Parts: sequence; C-alpha cells; structure tokens
Amino acid sequence: MKFYKSIFYLLFLIGLNYSYSQTQSYSELEDKILKADSLLFQEGFNNCDFYALSKLTDDSLKFYHDISGVITGNEEFIQSIKNNICSIDYHPVRKLLSENHRIYPLKQNGEIYGAIQIGKHEFYAVGKGKKEYLTSIADFTHLWLKKEGNWILQNVLSYNHQKPGTSVQATNEKRSIQQLLIKNRVPALGLALLEKGKLTKLEMYGNLFDKQVAPIDAVFNVASLTKPIVTMLTLKLVENGNWDLDEPVYLYWTDPDVKNLSYSKLLTTRHILTHQSGFPNWRWENEDKKLKFKFKPGEGYGYSGEGYEYLKKALETKFEKPIENLADSLLFTPLGMDNTFFKWNASIDEDKFAKWHDSEGQLYKQEYKNKNVSAADNLLTTIYDYGKFAEYVLAKVTSGDSLYKRMVTRGNGKDNQTVIGLGWELLPELKNDEYALLHTGGDIGVNTLIMFLPKTMEGIIIFTNGDNGNKLFFDLIERNLSLGSLINKTAQ
Repeated sequence: MKFYKSIFYLLFLIGLNYSYSQTQSYSELEDKILKADSLLFQEGFNNCDFYALSKLTDDSLKFYHDISGVITGNEEFIQSIKNNICSIDYHPVRKLLSENHRIYPLKQNGEIYGAIQIGKHEFYAVGKGKKEYLTSIADFTHLWLKKEGNWILQNVLSYNHQKPGTSVQATNEKRSIQQLLIKNRVPALGLALLEKGKLTKLEMYGNLFDKQVAPIDAVFNVASLTKPIVTMLTLKLVENGNWDLDEPVYLYWTDPDVKNLSYSKLLTTRHILTHQSGFPNWRWENEDKKLKFKFKPGEGYGYSGEGYEYLKKALETKFEKPIENLADSLLFTPLGMDNTFFKWNASIDEDKFAKWHDSEGQLYKQEYKNKNVSAADNLLTTIYDYGKFAEYVLAKVTSGDSLYKRMVTRGNGKDNQTVIGLGWELLPELKNDEYALLHTGGDIGVNTLIMFLPKTMEGIIIFTNGDNGNKLFFDLIERNLSLGSLINKTAQ
C-alpha cells in the first residue's frame, strides 16, 4: 500500500473552475500559461480527467507544500488526486486572484524555455443545493517548462495556507495547543475532527522525536485503537453473512491452555466483543503465564486483549487468511486506508514515525518496529487513515442497520459501571437521548482516543506519542465537541 500524502497538500489543487478577469490584455506567453493553468485545474481536477492531468505534469514533478512536505513524480501525484479530490462529497472550486498574479519568462540564448507563475488563489466548496463558501486561501509558485511545443508543469510551491477570516483565531488556537503540549510534556499530537459525518479537520502539532517536526502524514502506533478495527472487520463479516456472533468460537479455534476447560465450549464472539469472555487482559498477568477463565463467559465483565487474540485465531482459521489480509480486503482497501498496517514494514518512513516518550517528555529506548500481528494492540496508522475509518464507523452507526444498532446498545450486565456495546464503550444519556461512543488506547509512550456523538454526527480522534497524552483528552474534547463539557463531567 502506498504511503499516503495528506489531503491538505491538495487544498491548493482542489478543483476547479478557472476564474480570471478578461478585461486585461496579456502577452502571448501569459495567454499560454493561463490556458495551461486553466486546463490543469478545470480539466485535470474538476473533471477528474487523469489523462489530461498526465499530459500537463512532468514525470519528475516536484511538489513542495508548507504543511505536508514533498511529493515526487506525477504518477504518485495523480494517484493522490484520484483517491482524494475525486472522491470527496462536494464540488470544489478554485478561483485565481488576478490582482496577485504574475508571470515571468525564463530565457536561454534569447529563447523562452520556461515561465514562473506566481499568485494567490481561493478555494470554495459547493454542496448540493447550497451556496458556495470560501474554505481556504493560499499562495503558489509554479515552474512551467516548454517541451516539444507544450507547456508542462515541472515544480510547485504551495504555501501560506490560511482559513478565511480566521488567521488570528487559528494562530491563537495553534499557540494554545502548543502550550498544552509543552505543559504536559507531550511531544506530538495528531487531531482529526468530524462534522456531519465527514472528516473536516486534520491537524498535527509538535515533534515526533528530537526536533523532527510532525508532518500531517506521521505514523502513530495507536495501541488499543487496533481493537475497533478488528471489531468493525468482524461485524462486516457478520453483515456479509460469513460469521455468527453467537456461534461457539471453539468450532474454529481453541487455545491449548483452555482446551480441557468446559467454559471454552461456551465462548462466543459476542462475549469477546463485549469483554465478557472471562479472560484476563493478558495471560502473562497470571502467575503461571497461562490463559485461564476468571469467570463463566457472559457472566461477568473484564477488559481483555486476550479475547481479541482468541478471535483473531478463530477468524484466521475459518477464512484461511491472516487477519491483516482480511482487513485489507474488507476495510483498508475499500476505505482508501493506504497507510495502515498491523506490523512494521519497509514502506513505513522511519522519520515519520511518532516515537514514544515518557512522562518527562524523554525518548524511550524500546524497540518500536513491531513485527508481530496483534488484534488488540500496535496498529500503525495516520490521522487521515483513521479519520476515514471513523467516517465508516459513523456511517454504520447511523445507518439504521439492526446489527450496528446492537453495536451501540449495552451488551454487558447493568451492574457494571462501564457500559460496553459490541467492541465500543458507551456514555449513555448525556442529554435527552444523546450518547457518546468511544475507545481509547494506551501503551508505553502512547495515548490515543476516538469518540463520536452519533446524534449530531460529530467525532474526534486524538493521537499522542507520550505517557501524558491522556492529559490532553478532556481539554480537546471540550474544545471540539458540542457536548464536550457534559462528556467530561460524565467521564470524570
């Protein structure tokens, strides 16, 4: 799977009705560059004409972005446009601002071989039946080269991205969050927000390690946020008629440690997803390091990573595929999660990995290149990829499907303070019939969270690479969710 290049670097490219005053007279060079500019945006992006886009961009295209870094080659560039810009649910419009636009010829031996185009452009979103609205403003510099009589885009600089009318507010917000990181000695924060069921904001703050600034496509180990992936994979198999929540799991797998125990014949997937398996969190917590039942499945509650590992073995046995292959085919590939992995591999850029830090903000020395696949822990992903997953979860929760209604209904006994649905924790009765759906993750040097308000179609995802990362949760929830204060009061 290709390493994802952030959707933010595409903001300068999104779409694209060309707008420019026709009252001004232009030289022949200016006319040709403006024509190429118009084709680049209107045909290549607005109409998703990838053939036209390939003809307008050089094979060795270099694209530099002030937030997302560098991309090389038009093949990867076009693939990113295809996966992102051409799959969004609104019509994007780009408008070139004539008063800021300049074109400068490049000559060799008196002949023009290229041109530098400098300007500022605005981006608008047009939803169905809605008036267009301004989403962002940015500066750009394009290097065009003349090749065989055609003008080809060679290099791009995209910078000074700002939200309309909110530059001061955005600066203050960024400064406030940076201060929050410093105060709590948390090196890096990845933040994603969902509104109306769609991913609307991706932000990255701080450093991955040392002075390595965190890029928007940073890779985090998200600890137990692995479990929601396996939960949704399992429910997808149930939805497809290929798995049964209440079928005994022993029909496909029995752990050698419990094969002679009668409780092993009672264990079901529903027990596992509602953390009523009877297993401890990890078998190594037992004195003899062996897996045992602490209670009869379905008659108690205890958070268990072992339960998810047990489910993984059963799924892999029945479908004769590793769980990562099942997840690829049913979740990652359909959702465009091109930068999500169950274990470390050669495609991951080590300089983009959020290394782990202790409560003093000091780098841990532990090996982080995990090569073992777990269904309960150690998923590697980006804030964008997990944001796409969040969109999928919210769509399922609000679909009205009976299976996913059960996912957000208490599945463990009412005598338990923690309310668990199928694979998710619930905060019920926040206000009227509103509730929160959530999961957290925590390991050495890692604290993560995903939370939804299904009634209002809101969501938040928080990735951190520090032991104190969970100290940011309450503040960020209150800032970004409409029921944040009530959620924090309930959770505390």
